[in-house]
Amino acid sequence: MDGADRDNPRRAPRPRDLSAAELGFSRQRPVAWLAPGLLAGTAVRVAAASMFGAILDKRELQAALPATVYEHDQDDELWFDFVADIGDGFDATYSMAWLLGQPSLSPDGVDGELPRGRVLVMGGDEVYPTPSWRRYEDRTKGPYQAALPGRDGEERPTLYALPGNHDWYDGLTAFLRLFGKGSRFGGWRTRQARSYFALSLPHRWWLFAIDEQLEAYLDEPQLRYFREAAEALREGDRVILCTSRPTWVYAARDPQAYDTVDYFIRKIIEPTGARVPVVLTGDLHHYARYQGEKALITCGGGGAFLYPTHHLPQQLSVPPVDAPRRGVSPPRPYELAGTFPDRGTSRRMGRGVFARLLGRNPGFAAVTGLLHALLMYAFVTCGTRVLTAPVITLSALVLGSTTAWALADVDVHHRWRHWLAGIQHGVAHLGLAALGAYAWWHLPLVHLPGPLPVLLSALIYLPVAGVVAAELTAAYLMVAGRFGVNVEESFAAQGIEDAKSFLRLHLNADGELTIYPIGLARAGRDWIATPDNPAGSSWITPARPLEPHLIEGPLHFS
Repeated sequence: MDGADRDNPRRAPRPRDLSAAELGFSRQRPVAWLAPGLLAGTAVRVAAASMFGAILDKRELQAALPATVYEHDQDDELWFDFVADIGDGFDATYSMAWLLGQPSLSPDGVDGELPRGRVLVMGGDEVYPTPSWRRYEDRTKGPYQAALPGRDGEERPTLYALPGNHDWYDGLTAFLRLFGKGSRFGGWRTRQARSYFALSLPHRWWLFAIDEQLEAYLDEPQLRYFREAAEALREGDRVILCTSRPTWVYAARDPQAYDTVDYFIRKIIEPTGARVPVVLTGDLHHYARYQGEKALITCGGGGAFLYPTHHLPQQLSVPPVDAPRRGVSPPRPYELAGTFPDRGTSRRMGRGVFARLLGRNPGFAAVTGLLHALLMYAFVTCGTRVLTAPVITLSALVLGSTTAWALADVDVHHRWRHWLAGIQHGVAHLGLAALGAYAWWHLPLVHLPGPLPVLLSALIYLPVAGVVAAELTAAYLMVAGRFGVNVEESFAAQGIEDAKSFLRLHLNADGELTIYPIGLARAGRDWIATPDNPAGSSWITPARPLEPHLIEGPLHFS
C-alpha cells in the first residue's frame, strides 16, 4: 500500500504490523555519520551548496508565490508547538512525533494537562542526511502520519516548516514539494507557500520565521514579504522570531554570525514599535536557553543525534563585543539559564564515544582497516625505491585528512588547537601503521612462501587494525573534545537518540505567553502496531510508556 493511499483514511485500513508494506514507509535506522560513503557524499553536497548556493538560491523565485500572513488570532487563546531537527532514526523521531500527536500530555513537573497544539512549527532540518522525496517520506512524513493519522470530519492542526541547512542541500526542491503545496501531513495540514512565513496570533502576538539559506543574507523578496507583514504591527506588539540557527552561539567564534538576525530585528520589527521577547531555533540538537533582554531558546531535540551542552559558554554578549560596530545593535549580556541534558550528563555521554563509535559506524572501521593495511605494506617495503613514493603519499594523505577533519569547524580564536589536534591525530595513525610493520617483520608469517604472508596478514591484520584505528579515532575525539575541537563529530559518531525535546506554547486569555520545554530522557525503542484502535489514533504505540518531563519553567512572557 503506497503513501497516497495512506493519506486517505477512508481508503486505508490501519496497519496490522510494522512492515513497510503495511505502514507505507520504511522505518529507518539512525544515520551512521562516520560511514565513509556518507562522509564523502555529504562533503560533496556541502561543498556544492557553499559554492553554488547563492547562484541557485530559490528564495528569489518564491516572489511569484502567494505572500500570505496566516491568521491564527480568531480565539482568545492558542496552544501551539515547536520542534526542530527531526527526520533521523525512527525511534527518536517517532518518540517526538507520538508525543506531539497525543490529544494532551501530562509531563512530570506540570500540574494538569497540556493540550496538543493547534499549530505545529518545525524549526529546521526536517530530514537527514540530505533531502529527497523518499527520505522525507521514510524519515519525516511517514512517522508523523503514523503518530497522528487524522480522520475525515476532524479539524486538522496546521503545520508550518522552516528549512535548515540539510533541507537546503538540494536547493529546497523536495522541501517545497512537501511543505509548500497545502497538502495533508498525516493529521496535520500544511498551508505555507514559501520557505518563510508570518503568523498572526491572539492578543497582538506574532510569529515570524525567516529563512537564512545556508548563512546567506535575507533576499529582497523575503524582506519585502516581512516589511508588508510588519505594516500590521503597532506599538507594544510582541513577535516570536524563529530562525534556522542559534547565531548567538555561533557568534562567539564568528562575530558576524548574528548580523542577519540583528538586521531583521532593527530594520523590520523595531521601527514598528513592536518588540521581540523570544527567539526560537534548532540546529544544535539539544535544549538551551540564554536569558537577557530576550529569551534565546535553542530546541533542536526533535530526533537527530544529541549535541552536547557542556561546551556552551556560560555568558554571551549579543551581538558580540568584537563584532563590527557600524550599523549593529549595542551588545547586551546573556546568561545560560537552562540546558537539557545538563552539563554533567552531557559530559558523561561524551565519554561513550569509545563504546558507540564502532557499533554505530562499522563501515568506518572497515575502511580505516583497509587504509591501515595498505599503509603497513608500504612501510614494510619502504626500503625499495619503487615503494618509497606510496609511503610518502599515504602518509601525507593520513596527515592531511586528519588535520582537515580537525579544521572542519574552526574556531578562529583558537585555530592553533585545531592544527595541533589534527597533526597529532595523523601522527598517531602513522605510528599505528609503523607498529604494524614492526609486527610484520617479527612474526613467522613473513617466512611463508609466495603470497601467503600478504593473504594471511590481510585476513588477520586488516580487521584488527580497523578496530584499533576506530578506537584510536574515538580516543582522539574524546581528548580533542575537551579542548573544543571536533565536538560535533564526537557526538555524531555516537548517534545518541536520547535526551530529546520540544516546546509546547500557550497564549492565554490575558495575552500571556507560557512556554513549556518538554524533555524525554529516553526515547522509545519498542513499538506495537494498533490495528484495532479507533480511527484517527496513532497507528503505532510505545510498548513501554514514554516519560516526558518539564525541563525547566514554565517560562512566562507578557
